[in-house]
Amino acid sequence: MAVEKKLLPSILNADFWNLGELVEAALEGGADGLHMDVMDGLFVPNLTFGPSVVEAVARRTETFVDSHLMIEEPARYAAAFVSAGSNAVSVHWEAERHLHRTLTAIREKGALAGVVINPATPVSVLEEVLPFTDFVLVMSVNPGFGGQKFIPTALKKVEKLKNLLAKLGLEDRVAVEVDGGIKLDNVEDVLRAGADWIVVGSAIFSSPDPRQVRDNAARFKEKLLKFA
Repeated sequence: MAVEKKLLPSILNADFWNLGELVEAALEGGADGLHMDVMDGLFVPNLTFGPSVVEAVARRTETFVDSHLMIEEPARYAAAFVSAGSNAVSVHWEAERHLHRTLTAIREKGALAGVVINPATPVSVLEEVLPFTDFVLVMSVNPGFGGQKFIPTALKKVEKLKNLLAKLGLEDRVAVEVDGGIKLDNVEDVLRAGADWIVVGSAIFSSPDPRQVRDNAARFKEKLLKFA
């Protein structure tokens, strides 16, 4: 069975004053869950939120919650994000020395375990850890800020990753997620390259108007369904 396609709006660019209303609007527009960009100001030069925000969103929406930990020592905090309601938790290859142990611990807590690679990190470093992974997040911008421009070489990385997964017999079990700079004019290229989960931030939450957010999500969902 092929991996299910997912549209996962990132709340990083949402108006936090009206976060609940905007999240509901994105889900009404067809989003399959929510992406939570967790930053500690150390691994990346920005600071966002912790498990309490994840818990609030998970409790009120009952949707798929994907927490991306852009933090130092992710093994110390991964379990807290699962307990807060994350259905999926991903950690950076660049930040975690003991990936097998951390990914196994996330799975044992009941969540999907993912590994993330930055734009300058080659796909080849993942070969030994892929059997212990539920999804791989390919960053198509340098992590740390929303609203950045898509790095085109990410498309080749996604293709290489899909080929590696096929070589290992994991193409139907491990999802490929892409995050960063995805807009309506390039999302089909990302899907064509082989992405399964699409993270979209500013292109969905660019407006504080819930109706516009709903319509933005619906446009992306329509694109996604062409590749389902």
